[in-house]
Amino acid sequence: MFSRELWLDNEKKCAVVRKSKPGRRRQELLAVALGVKVGVKGGFLWPPLKLFACSQISSLVRRAALTHNDNHFNYEKTHNFKVHTFRGPHWCEYCANFMWGLIAQGVQCSDCGLNVHKQCSKHVPNDCQPDLKRIKKVYFCDLTTLVKAHNTQRPMVVDICIREIEARGLKSEGLYRVSGFTEHIEDVKMAFDRDGEKADISANIYPDINIITGALKLYFRDLPIPVITYDTYSKFIEAAKILNADERLEAVHDVLMLLPPAHYETLRYLMIHLKKVTMNEKDNFMNAENLGIVFGPTLMRPPEDSTLTTLHDMRYQKLIVQILIENEDVLF
Repeated sequence: MFSRELWLDNEKKCAVVRKSKPGRRRQELLAVALGVKVGVKGGFLWPPLKLFACSQISSLVRRAALTHNDNHFNYEKTHNFKVHTFRGPHWCEYCANFMWGLIAQGVQCSDCGLNVHKQCSKHVPNDCQPDLKRIKKVYFCDLTTLVKAHNTQRPMVVDICIREIEARGLKSEGLYRVSGFTEHIEDVKMAFDRDGEKADISANIYPDINIITGALKLYFRDLPIPVITYDTYSKFIEAAKILNADERLEAVHDVLMLLPPAHYETLRYLMIHLKKVTMNEKDNFMNAENLGIVFGPTLMRPPEDSTLTTLHDMRYQKLIVQILIENEDVLF
Protein backbone atom coordinates (compact mmCIF):
# COMPACT_ATOMS: atom_id res chain seq x y z
CA MET A 1 0.00 0.00 0.00
CA PHE A 2 1.13 3.57 -0.67
CA SER A 3 1.80 5.56 2.48
CA ARG A 4 1.18 9.31 2.68
CA GLU A 5 4.85 9.88 3.61
CA LEU A 6 6.03 7.97 0.54
CA TRP A 7 3.65 9.93 -1.66
CA LEU A 8 4.78 13.31 -0.26
CA ASP A 9 8.44 12.38 -0.76
CA ASN A 10 7.77 11.29 -4.33
CA GLU A 11 5.75 14.48 -4.94
CA LYS A 12 8.93 16.52 -4.53
CA LYS A 13 10.75 14.37 -7.09
CA CYS A 14 7.91 14.68 -9.57
CA ALA A 15 8.05 18.46 -9.41
CA VAL A 16 11.40 18.41 -11.22
CA VAL A 17 10.05 16.77 -14.36
CA ARG A 18 6.67 18.49 -14.44
CA LYS A 19 6.13 21.70 -16.33
CA SER A 20 4.91 24.73 -14.42
CA LYS A 21 1.19 24.31 -15.12
CA PRO A 22 -1.75 24.54 -12.68
CA GLY A 23 -2.04 21.44 -10.53
CA ARG A 24 -5.62 20.84 -11.45
CA ARG A 25 -4.76 20.77 -15.16
CA ARG A 26 -1.98 18.24 -14.53
CA GLN A 27 -4.40 16.05 -12.63
CA GLU A 28 -6.98 16.16 -15.43
CA LEU A 29 -4.42 15.46 -18.15
CA LEU A 30 -2.87 12.56 -16.28
CA ALA A 31 -6.28 11.08 -15.57
CA VAL A 32 -7.11 11.26 -19.28
CA ALA A 33 -3.81 9.62 -20.21
CA LEU A 34 -4.42 6.78 -17.74
CA GLY A 35 -8.03 6.41 -18.84
CA VAL A 36 -9.56 6.97 -15.40
CA LYS A 37 -11.91 9.47 -13.79
CA VAL A 38 -10.63 11.19 -10.68
CA GLY A 39 -13.43 13.26 -9.16
CA VAL A 40 -14.19 14.55 -5.69
CA LYS A 41 -15.29 11.17 -4.41
CA GLY A 42 -12.39 9.44 -6.07
CA GLY A 43 -9.76 11.80 -4.69
CA PHE A 44 -8.16 9.02 -2.66
CA LEU A 45 -7.07 7.43 -5.94
CA TRP A 46 -5.03 10.44 -6.99
CA PRO A 47 -1.87 9.96 -4.81
CA PRO A 48 -1.18 6.34 -5.87
CA LEU A 49 -1.96 7.16 -9.48
CA LYS A 50 0.49 10.03 -9.46
CA LEU A 51 3.12 7.89 -7.76
CA PHE A 52 2.67 5.18 -10.38
CA ALA A 53 2.99 7.62 -13.30
CA CYS A 54 5.66 9.92 -11.87
CA SER A 55 8.56 8.40 -13.79
CA GLN A 56 6.78 8.94 -17.10
CA ILE A 57 4.81 12.09 -16.32
CA SER A 58 6.17 14.09 -19.28
CA SER A 59 5.14 11.60 -21.94
CA LEU A 60 1.78 10.97 -20.28
CA VAL A 61 0.90 14.64 -20.09
CA ARG A 62 1.96 15.15 -23.72
CA ARG A 63 -0.14 12.18 -24.80
CA ALA A 64 -3.15 13.44 -22.85
CA ALA A 65 -2.79 16.91 -24.30
CA LEU A 66 -2.76 15.45 -27.81
CA THR A 67 -5.67 13.07 -27.37
CA HIS A 68 -7.94 15.10 -25.10
CA ASN A 69 -10.16 17.21 -27.31
CA ASP A 70 -13.63 18.35 -26.25
CA ASN A 71 -14.61 19.76 -29.64
CA HIS A 72 -17.61 18.04 -31.20
CA PHE A 73 -17.37 18.02 -34.94
CA ASN A 74 -20.17 19.72 -36.82
CA TYR A 75 -20.53 18.43 -40.35
CA GLU A 76 -21.07 21.81 -41.97
CA LYS A 77 -21.15 21.98 -45.76
CA THR A 78 -21.17 25.05 -47.94
CA HIS A 79 -23.67 25.28 -50.78
CA ASN A 80 -22.45 24.73 -54.32
CA PHE A 81 -24.24 27.65 -55.99
CA LYS A 82 -24.33 28.08 -59.75
CA VAL A 83 -26.12 30.69 -61.86
CA HIS A 84 -29.48 29.29 -62.97
CA THR A 85 -32.31 30.29 -65.28
CA PHE A 86 -35.69 29.39 -63.77
CA ARG A 87 -38.78 28.53 -65.76
CA GLY A 88 -41.86 30.26 -64.44
CA PRO A 89 -42.13 32.45 -61.33
CA HIS A 90 -39.71 31.73 -58.50
CA TRP A 91 -39.17 33.18 -55.05
CA CYS A 92 -35.88 33.34 -53.15
CA GLU A 93 -35.78 30.68 -50.44
CA TYR A 94 -33.65 32.93 -48.24
CA CYS A 95 -35.36 36.35 -48.32
CA ALA A 96 -38.72 35.14 -49.73
CA ASN A 97 -38.75 37.92 -52.34
CA PHE A 98 -39.59 37.42 -56.01
CA MET A 99 -36.73 36.57 -58.38
CA TRP A 100 -37.09 39.01 -61.27
CA GLY A 101 -35.86 38.57 -64.83
CA LEU A 102 -36.17 36.25 -67.78
CA ILE A 103 -32.74 34.59 -67.60
CA ALA A 104 -30.18 34.04 -64.83
CA GLN A 105 -32.63 35.23 -62.18
CA GLY A 106 -30.61 33.70 -59.36
CA VAL A 107 -28.43 30.81 -58.29
CA GLN A 108 -29.18 27.19 -57.42
CA CYS A 109 -27.20 24.80 -55.23
CA SER A 110 -26.29 21.86 -57.44
CA ASP A 111 -26.08 19.59 -54.39
CA CYS A 112 -29.35 20.31 -52.55
CA GLY A 113 -31.36 22.41 -55.02
CA LEU A 114 -31.69 25.56 -52.87
CA ASN A 115 -32.79 28.56 -54.99
CA VAL A 116 -31.77 32.08 -53.90
CA HIS A 117 -30.81 35.49 -55.23
CA LYS A 118 -27.16 35.82 -56.14
CA GLN A 119 -26.70 38.51 -53.48
CA CYS A 120 -28.53 36.38 -50.90
CA SER A 121 -26.20 33.43 -51.54
CA LYS A 122 -23.47 35.30 -49.66
CA HIS A 123 -25.55 35.21 -46.48
CA VAL A 124 -26.91 31.66 -46.63
CA PRO A 125 -25.51 29.55 -43.73
CA ASN A 126 -23.38 26.48 -44.38
CA ASP A 127 -26.27 24.07 -43.94
CA CYS A 128 -26.35 22.28 -47.28
CA GLN A 129 -28.11 18.91 -47.10
CA PRO A 130 -27.19 17.18 -50.39
CA ASP A 131 -29.95 15.30 -52.17
CA LEU A 132 -28.96 11.78 -53.21
CA LYS A 133 -30.87 12.26 -56.45
CA ARG A 134 -28.44 15.01 -57.39
CA ILE A 135 -25.31 12.99 -56.53
CA LYS A 136 -24.62 11.24 -59.83
CA LYS A 137 -21.23 9.73 -58.96
CA VAL A 138 -19.33 8.38 -55.98
CA TYR A 139 -15.88 8.91 -57.45
CA PHE A 140 -14.93 12.53 -58.21
CA CYS A 141 -17.55 13.66 -55.67
CA ASP A 142 -16.57 16.06 -52.90
CA LEU A 143 -15.95 14.07 -49.73
CA THR A 144 -18.16 16.17 -47.44
CA THR A 145 -20.95 16.24 -50.02
CA LEU A 146 -20.96 12.44 -50.27
CA VAL A 147 -20.94 12.00 -46.50
CA LYS A 148 -23.79 14.46 -46.00
CA ALA A 149 -25.85 12.92 -48.80
CA HIS A 150 -25.56 9.42 -47.35
CA ASN A 151 -25.73 10.63 -43.73
CA THR A 152 -22.60 8.68 -42.78
CA GLN A 153 -19.36 9.50 -41.01
CA ARG A 154 -17.17 8.39 -43.90
CA PRO A 155 -17.61 7.67 -47.61
CA MET A 156 -19.09 4.20 -48.00
CA VAL A 157 -16.36 3.40 -50.57
CA VAL A 158 -13.76 3.69 -47.82
CA ASP A 159 -15.74 1.55 -45.37
CA ILE A 160 -16.58 -1.20 -47.86
CA CYS A 161 -13.08 -1.45 -49.37
CA ILE A 162 -11.31 -1.47 -46.01
CA ARG A 163 -13.65 -4.14 -44.62
CA GLU A 164 -12.95 -6.34 -47.64
CA ILE A 165 -9.18 -5.78 -47.42
CA GLU A 166 -9.06 -6.57 -43.71
CA ALA A 167 -11.20 -9.66 -44.20
CA ARG A 168 -8.90 -11.34 -46.72
CA GLY A 169 -5.86 -9.28 -47.60
CA LEU A 170 -3.83 -8.08 -44.61
CA LYS A 171 -1.18 -10.73 -45.16
CA SER A 172 -0.96 -10.20 -48.92
CA GLU A 173 2.63 -9.46 -49.97
CA GLY A 174 3.15 -5.90 -51.13
CA LEU A 175 -0.34 -4.79 -50.04
CA TYR A 176 -1.07 -1.33 -51.50
CA ARG A 177 2.32 -1.33 -53.24
CA VAL A 178 1.42 -3.96 -55.86
CA SER A 179 -1.02 -2.68 -58.47
CA GLY A 180 -4.06 -4.55 -59.73
CA PHE A 181 -5.25 -4.64 -63.34
CA THR A 182 -6.40 -1.16 -64.37
CA GLU A 183 -9.44 -2.49 -66.23
CA HIS A 184 -10.67 -4.37 -63.18
CA ILE A 185 -10.09 -1.34 -60.94
CA GLU A 186 -12.22 0.72 -63.34
CA ASP A 187 -14.89 -1.98 -63.08
CA VAL A 188 -14.97 -1.55 -59.29
CA LYS A 189 -15.17 2.21 -59.71
CA MET A 190 -18.14 1.91 -62.08
CA ALA A 191 -19.80 -0.58 -59.70
CA PHE A 192 -19.68 1.96 -56.86
CA ASP A 193 -20.90 4.77 -59.13
CA ARG A 194 -23.74 2.58 -60.38
CA ASP A 195 -24.75 0.52 -57.35
CA GLY A 196 -23.41 2.50 -54.40
CA GLU A 197 -23.24 0.52 -51.17
CA LYS A 198 -24.74 -2.50 -52.96
CA ALA A 199 -21.62 -2.88 -55.12
CA ASP A 200 -20.25 -6.44 -54.96
CA ILE A 201 -16.46 -6.48 -54.48
CA SER A 202 -16.26 -9.91 -52.89
CA ALA A 203 -13.61 -12.50 -53.67
CA ASN A 204 -16.07 -14.29 -55.95
CA ILE A 205 -16.01 -11.31 -58.32
CA TYR A 206 -12.53 -9.89 -57.65
CA PRO A 207 -10.23 -12.59 -56.19
CA ASP A 208 -7.16 -10.34 -56.51
CA ILE A 209 -7.10 -8.11 -53.41
CA ASN A 210 -4.85 -5.65 -55.26
CA ILE A 211 -7.86 -4.66 -57.35
CA ILE A 212 -9.67 -3.53 -54.19
CA THR A 213 -6.65 -1.65 -52.84
CA GLY A 214 -6.27 -0.05 -56.26
CA ALA A 215 -9.91 1.05 -56.25
CA LEU A 216 -9.49 2.60 -52.80
CA LYS A 217 -6.36 4.50 -53.82
CA LEU A 218 -8.10 5.66 -56.98
CA TYR A 219 -10.98 7.01 -54.93
CA PHE A 220 -8.59 9.15 -52.88
CA ARG A 221 -6.75 10.35 -55.99
CA ASP A 222 -10.01 11.32 -57.69
CA LEU A 223 -11.25 13.51 -54.85
CA PRO A 224 -11.62 17.13 -56.03
CA ILE A 225 -10.30 18.19 -52.61
CA PRO A 226 -7.73 15.74 -51.16
CA VAL A 227 -8.27 14.07 -47.79
CA ILE A 228 -5.52 16.37 -46.48
CA THR A 229 -7.03 19.54 -47.88
CA TYR A 230 -5.32 22.23 -49.92
CA ASP A 231 -5.86 24.67 -47.04
CA THR A 232 -3.85 22.54 -44.62
CA TYR A 233 -1.23 21.21 -47.05
CA SER A 234 1.47 23.81 -46.38
CA LYS A 235 0.90 23.57 -42.61
CA PHE A 236 1.47 19.81 -42.68
CA ILE A 237 4.63 20.26 -44.76
CA GLU A 238 5.96 22.83 -42.28
CA ALA A 239 5.16 20.49 -39.39
CA ALA A 240 7.09 17.69 -41.11
CA LYS A 241 10.17 19.91 -41.25
CA ILE A 242 10.34 20.28 -37.44
CA LEU A 243 13.37 18.35 -36.17
CA ASN A 244 12.28 17.74 -32.58
CA ALA A 245 10.06 14.64 -32.61
CA ASP A 246 7.76 15.73 -29.75
CA GLU A 247 7.27 19.23 -31.15
CA ARG A 248 6.66 17.78 -34.61
CA LEU A 249 3.99 15.44 -33.24
CA GLU A 250 2.21 18.30 -31.47
CA ALA A 251 2.37 20.42 -34.62
CA VAL A 252 0.85 17.62 -36.71
CA HIS A 253 -1.93 17.23 -34.15
CA ASP A 254 -2.69 20.95 -34.25
CA VAL A 255 -3.01 20.90 -38.05
CA LEU A 256 -5.22 17.79 -37.92
CA MET A 257 -7.73 19.83 -35.93
CA LEU A 258 -8.07 22.19 -38.91
CA LEU A 259 -9.36 19.48 -41.24
CA PRO A 260 -13.08 19.44 -42.11
CA PRO A 261 -14.90 16.81 -40.01
CA ALA A 262 -15.51 14.39 -42.89
CA HIS A 263 -11.86 14.60 -43.95
CA TYR A 264 -10.64 14.12 -40.37
CA GLU A 265 -12.85 11.10 -39.77
CA THR A 266 -11.88 9.50 -43.09
CA LEU A 267 -8.19 10.03 -42.37
CA ARG A 268 -8.56 8.65 -38.84
CA TYR A 269 -10.30 5.51 -40.08
CA LEU A 270 -7.71 4.98 -42.82
CA MET A 271 -4.79 5.36 -40.39
CA ILE A 272 -6.29 2.80 -38.02
CA HIS A 273 -6.52 0.43 -40.98
CA LEU A 274 -2.97 1.12 -42.16
CA LYS A 275 -1.71 0.51 -38.63
CA LYS A 276 -3.26 -2.98 -38.88
CA VAL A 277 -1.43 -3.44 -42.18
CA THR A 278 1.91 -2.68 -40.50
CA MET A 279 1.12 -5.19 -37.76
CA ASN A 280 1.29 -7.87 -40.48
CA GLU A 281 4.62 -6.64 -41.85
CA LYS A 282 6.21 -10.09 -41.55
CA ASP A 283 3.80 -11.35 -44.19
CA ASN A 284 3.06 -8.31 -46.36
CA PHE A 285 6.44 -6.54 -46.03
CA MET A 286 4.69 -3.18 -45.65
CA ASN A 287 5.82 -0.94 -42.80
CA ALA A 288 4.75 2.63 -42.03
CA GLU A 289 7.52 4.09 -44.18
CA ASN A 290 6.56 2.00 -47.21
CA LEU A 291 2.90 2.95 -46.80
CA GLY A 292 3.95 6.58 -46.47
CA ILE A 293 5.60 6.36 -49.88
CA VAL A 294 2.39 4.94 -51.37
CA PHE A 295 -0.16 7.17 -49.64
CA GLY A 296 1.80 10.43 -49.32
CA PRO A 297 1.03 11.73 -52.83
CA THR A 298 -2.41 10.09 -52.72
CA LEU A 299 -3.65 11.87 -49.60
CA MET A 300 -1.70 15.12 -50.06
CA ARG A 301 -1.56 17.30 -53.15
CA PRO A 302 -0.09 20.82 -53.29
CA PRO A 303 -2.61 23.60 -54.09
CA GLU A 304 -0.59 24.66 -57.11
CA ASP A 305 -0.12 22.05 -59.82
CA SER A 306 3.67 22.29 -59.89
CA THR A 307 5.87 19.31 -60.71
CA LEU A 308 8.81 20.96 -58.95
CA THR A 309 6.82 21.49 -55.75
CA THR A 310 5.52 17.93 -55.85
CA LEU A 311 9.00 16.46 -56.22
CA HIS A 312 10.39 18.70 -53.48
CA ASP A 313 7.61 17.81 -51.02
CA MET A 314 7.52 14.05 -51.62
CA ARG A 315 9.76 13.19 -48.66
CA TYR A 316 7.62 15.35 -46.36
CA GLN A 317 4.41 13.81 -47.68
CA LYS A 318 5.82 10.39 -46.93
CA LEU A 319 6.92 11.48 -43.46
CA ILE A 320 3.51 12.94 -42.57
CA VAL A 321 1.68 9.73 -43.47
CA GLN A 322 4.32 7.69 -41.65
CA ILE A 323 3.84 9.82 -38.52
CA LEU A 324 0.06 9.49 -38.76
CA ILE A 325 0.28 5.70 -38.99
CA GLU A 326 2.83 5.22 -36.23
CA ASN A 327 1.02 7.59 -33.84
CA GLU A 328 -2.62 7.06 -34.82
CA ASP A 329 -3.56 6.10 -31.26
CA VAL A 330 -2.21 9.43 -29.97
CA LEU A 331 -3.06 11.82 -32.79
CA PHE A 332 -6.70 10.79 -33.34
